[in-house]
Amino acid sequence: MAKRSARRASRRIYEGAHISDSNNVRRLFDEPQWSPLDESNRDQKYRKNIRAQNDTQKIMLEAIDSSPLVFAVGSAGTGKTYIAVAKAVEALDGGQVRRIILSRPAVEAGESLGFLPGDLEDKMSPYLRPLYDALCDRLSSKRLKTLMAEGVIEIAPIAYMRGRTLNNAYIVIDEAQNCTYGQMKMLLTRLGWSSSMVVTGDPDQSDLLPGLSGLLDVANRLEKLENVEVVRFSRSDVVRHPLVAEMIEAL
Repeated sequence: MAKRSARRASRRIYEGAHISDSNNVRRLFDEPQWSPLDESNRDQKYRKNIRAQNDTQKIMLEAIDSSPLVFAVGSAGTGKTYIAVAKAVEALDGGQVRRIILSRPAVEAGESLGFLPGDLEDKMSPYLRPLYDALCDRLSSKRLKTLMAEGVIEIAPIAYMRGRTLNNAYIVIDEAQNCTYGQMKMLLTRLGWSSSMVVTGDPDQSDLLPGLSGLLDVANRLEKLENVEVVRFSRSDVVRHPLVAEMIEAL
């Protein structure tokens, strides 16, 4: 009897929620009612295939699909790294490549952390955190750990890249503004058969001494080649907080 009475009370409350405002019964929920399955009002949601947020991102996506070597240079917060990693995961899932190789200079942003304990992966982890964040957004944590344990996703320090030939791989070189001209030349010549490489960086945020960064020089020299694309981002392409674009212009 108690359960039956509870169901009747619940039914009366539900029916009362739909009575018009002219009656004395107050609505329990605002209209339209929210549903956890309705994603139309969400600011962000996961998409299997990423979409361009502006014209320059669209150019970068088309360049990655058509060219084996793409440079994405320009302002911070424009989605360069995220697009590169997302396209790498997309290529791996689509069977276009057999592995993903992530590389980034181990250069501190004006502050030395000293000796880092652990193995090579542990030492490189702080520098590769932005790449990990993008990977975690496209892959589950469990699958990411499995792929890294199997060597499908590899962390490759720039210092140990010389002499390698990277076949059937998707290579992402992030923060390339902290690479010297010699390092850039060495990295680019690692490209093997059936491989793609995306090089990202902001020349205005180099942590090297003035004149040592080789990103812009290499990009300008290779831009004339038919199978190399250089995509240039500006402050108008920033997809972070609107204040970021204003600070970039002011600083």
